[in-house]
Amino acid sequence: MKPRADVPARENEHRRASRLLPQLIKFGAVGAVGVLVNVVVFNSLMLTVFAPKVMQHGPIYATIIATTVAIITNWVGNRFWAFSAQRQTNTVREGIEFGLVSLAGMGIPILCLWISHYLLDYKSLLADNISNYVVGLAIGTVFRFALYRWWVYAPDRGSSRRAKDASTGLAASPDRRLVSDS
Repeated sequence: MKPRADVPARENEHRRASRLLPQLIKFGAVGAVGVLVNVVVFNSLMLTVFAPKVMQHGPIYATIIATTVAIITNWVGNRFWAFSAQRQTNTVREGIEFGLVSLAGMGIPILCLWISHYLLDYKSLLADNISNYVVGLAIGTVFRFALYRWWVYAPDRGSSRRAKDASTGLAASPDRRLVSDS
């Protein structure tokens, strides 16, 4: 019986997937801490200085402040734990890129909150939390993980692998950028 030609490719794919799972778990744990920070800050602000009775656009401002505090918390966790093997040597550039992705990601729950609060007229604290932390968080998490993984902490970013691929005239495969072969 002849060995199948696709066996090495499947083994390589399995190896990459097995390295991705721990990173996804770490990313999820860091994200869970960030969500906890975000929820505590958001609800603390909503029950005090940004209460809708006190400030008309309080939920939007509270979301911006809470998410900013969570972004800083998440950057530390992702840099030193979830993506520690892919950290950039230029911390300032990495921080700026992480911040840009996070700020773009912040727009997702803000949009969800805005739609819920102003278009659908759901103005309870529960509705604000659902639109922000269920709908917005789910969509934002996928967005952020993809851009952190493929841009901010890309395994082969700035390495000689890209130059090598370019010199052979072959395009880098998308799955190699998802999880490096090294």
